[in-house]
Amino acid sequence: METALENLSKEELLELVSGRDEKIRTLSQETSKKDERIEYLESQLAMYKRMQFGQKRERFEGDPDQTFLPFGAEPEIVEQKQEEVRQKIEYTRKRPGHRGRAKLPAHLPVEEIEIHPEGDLSEMVCIGKEITEELECEPAKFYIRRYIRYKYTPKNGDGVKIGELPERVIDKGIPGAGLLAMVLTGKYMDHLPLYRQKQIFARENIRIASSTIEGWTKEALIKLEPLYEQLVFDTKSKGYLQVDETVIKVLDSEKKGAAHQGYYWVYHSPLDRTVLFDYNPSRGGHVPKSMLDNFKGYLQTDGYAAYDKYGKRKDITHLACWAHARREFEKALQNDRPRAQKALLMIQELYKVERKAKEEKLSPDKIKELRLKESLPVINDMGRWIFEEIKDTLPKSQIGKAMAYAYARWDMLSAYLRDGNLQIDNNLIENAIRPVALGRKNYLFAGSHEAAQRSAMIYSFFAICKKHEVNPFQWLRHTLLHIASINHKNLKELYPQNLKKSTDL
Repeated sequence: METALENLSKEELLELVSGRDEKIRTLSQETSKKDERIEYLESQLAMYKRMQFGQKRERFEGDPDQTFLPFGAEPEIVEQKQEEVRQKIEYTRKRPGHRGRAKLPAHLPVEEIEIHPEGDLSEMVCIGKEITEELECEPAKFYIRRYIRYKYTPKNGDGVKIGELPERVIDKGIPGAGLLAMVLTGKYMDHLPLYRQKQIFARENIRIASSTIEGWTKEALIKLEPLYEQLVFDTKSKGYLQVDETVIKVLDSEKKGAAHQGYYWVYHSPLDRTVLFDYNPSRGGHVPKSMLDNFKGYLQTDGYAAYDKYGKRKDITHLACWAHARREFEKALQNDRPRAQKALLMIQELYKVERKAKEEKLSPDKIKELRLKESLPVINDMGRWIFEEIKDTLPKSQIGKAMAYAYARWDMLSAYLRDGNLQIDNNLIENAIRPVALGRKNYLFAGSHEAAQRSAMIYSFFAICKKHEVNPFQWLRHTLLHIASINHKNLKELYPQNLKKSTDL
């Protein structure tokens, strides 16, 4: 080998060394890529293990070693158990340390039941009384409202007069406004599919076909269209909107036997506490065009790229969401705990300022002042820290992704400092979307694209009811009774936030 090398010329030796150096560099690069890939996969595995085995109250994993339960118990064990139950009943009946009863609502009707001692009381005098109250209920009360319209005619027999029938939600239909309000509230607020509500009717010996209940639901929702169109118009004029989207399965699919995945695009106005759900079969960036084309003001979104072109307009200030940034660092705890924990502690300081402002009920001007004093220094420190650390972080690692997410949106994450009316995150709109997620678990899908849009209407108004602490059943019954007869100029009076107490509620 040495003899062979000695016979090589200087140029040949340099070429050989250069080739070896190139191979070493290539191998080094490949090793580096493999190390990076291994670290990325390890971080993913750690995250999935955390999802699988971390604290999740809803998750339940059965024990494969659990033995089958016996079909019966020995008589001695049964007798012992009965004695334990008897003692437990005695204890709960006379349990010590009771903190007192919760105060019952004053607005409820009261049924009084008088109880006198047994026996002859003729020679006794009543010296007082003790009052015990309990909260009771009856199942939904079904009844028939019968309109009897009397006819009159002049004595000379010329013409006939008859009492005018009140406006009804479904002309010539069976259901009244209260029944329709109960069905829609049950489905969209309490997440009871129509087939389960049919079972409730059946328990009261009321037999109604599924198609009939579906028809009632459709007709009632159609009545709300003018009010919904007014809500769309008003939402477009807001100066601060939070926007998000969520999925909804729709049976109307070109592929036989499959469901189409549509989307609810949700627009929330934090200042007015109004919510608008808008259905679209697509999640493409063109969808929010109709709502945001003429929008001016503050637009707060998650990291979805569809909103970027709107956020770049000069008359729009684009706000990001600190909750989403926090989630990225939370995912990185298993990948790089020291740095992820440091980031989370700094974000925690920002939320402490928000809690302080809320607890002290500060005005928007005072909130801005507090944020500039206490939040701005934290944001500046975190920004400098991320700028330095991201240089020595693998881009594909979870901590690298978290830093990149925040770094790319730093101006948008800091923009909430400009005005005390602005929110630090998008949690308010996510709370408004939550009923859709619960509904998906129960009735699973919409029957058509048109049905999905009608559902968007009622989701909008029920979300507003929740934000303004309005009883959704009472609002819907009131609205169904009056929407056909109200002057179009006064249509906004039917918004949930404008509902006033009246004799018909």
